Amino acid sequence: MSKYLLKCITCGKEFAKDEADYYCPDCGDRKGTLEVVYDFALVRKEFEFSLTSLQKRGIWAFDFLLPFEGKIDFPELLVGNTPLYKSPSLSRKYGIREVLIKDDGRNPTASFKDRASAIAVAKAMEKGFDTIFCASTGNAASSLSGLSAVSGLKSVIFVPSTAPVAKITQLQVYGSKILAIEASYDRVFDLSMEIGMSMGWYCRNSAINPYLLEGKKTCALELAFEMEDDLPDFIFVSAGDGTVLSSFYKGFEDMKELGLIEKVPKIAGIQAEGSAAIKKTYEAGFPFEPIDLEATTVADSICVGKPRDVIKACHYTEAHDGLLLSVSDNEILKSIIELARETGVFAEPAGATAFAGFKKARKLGLVGEKDRVVIVVTGNGLKDLKNVSAVLPEVRILPPDRDAIEEALK
Repeated sequence: MSKYLLKCITCGKEFAKDEADYYCPDCGDRKGTLEVVYDFALVRKEFEFSLTSLQKRGIWAFDFLLPFEGKIDFPELLVGNTPLYKSPSLSRKYGIREVLIKDDGRNPTASFKDRASAIAVAKAMEKGFDTIFCASTGNAASSLSGLSAVSGLKSVIFVPSTAPVAKITQLQVYGSKILAIEASYDRVFDLSMEIGMSMGWYCRNSAINPYLLEGKKTCALELAFEMEDDLPDFIFVSAGDGTVLSSFYKGFEDMKELGLIEKVPKIAGIQAEGSAAIKKTYEAGFPFEPIDLEATTVADSICVGKPRDVIKACHYTEAHDGLLLSVSDNEILKSIIELARETGVFAEPAGATAFAGFKKARKLGLVGEKDRVVIVVTGNGLKDLKNVSAVLPEVRILPPDRDAIEEALK
């Protein structure tokens, strides 16, 4: 008996793990995204966890609740076990009970996406592939590139030519085949599917590969074990394709099914105003029909006009009465600076989007003074210096003269 199966998010059809790799053939690649469903009787037999194991093994400490059976050939990098900081200054400033920052920019390639890429690489190895590909605005690409390198897999990366230089440089350092294409992320995604699938490579694309969500949900699992019976009232996270947003719901639902927690926190998915396709789809109501748009935002990691996991994200948000908010690029850039100066955590634009969303929710009265909040920072600010530099004052160049330096100090 298998520990898990795959289920279509729209029609509910179930597939054994070897019957479908990516999506439901009846519902297609957008409405037919698949979800991993576990046999919890078998999971309970495997269940074994300790915080010490988390410190040593990262996400693989949750192997009992990951889509593998038997020995896992996983990448030898510590993914997960990222810091969770309390911020008394933000709690005081915004007048709420507690604010905590989950800094996932501390993963090996400096982003949350390492959680998904680790699972994708392990799956590719399990299935006998030697090459793996993805389309990305940057973070998924660099995470796949790094985790493939350490595992001996070849990686082929399709990126928009506008991806930040720091992220493309990571790909070069790790040795990936880079295809920088003069097109939007959504067009690059389509091209990657056409070419990658025709070449017989393993696909790491968001939403298309149902196992990525299982890697991303480990952030929720970490929070559940770290905070135990004192889970937050809200979790704020940025949303692009929709998989990250869905992963937090899935992680907490799985923990609740295991009997390890009693409630699922309210998840707030935050999008950039120029890239709010999930929010628009959700607000149009059930049955959810994807509303696509021409996306534009400084937050390249969530600049997605045709989100592939939009249906799943909307279903989860509706089932749990969650939040979907959007914020302006100006709010995002200001939030990078404020977050850094209040907490010492330097977030890239997509990471600071979650913080901008928290501030908006507080201003609207959606978050109350007695609430506890976790803000998930999904990527390190060093990945994109250009955009935030635009809202910072220019640094003066001084002559090597004491009087001039003292004058500048005034």
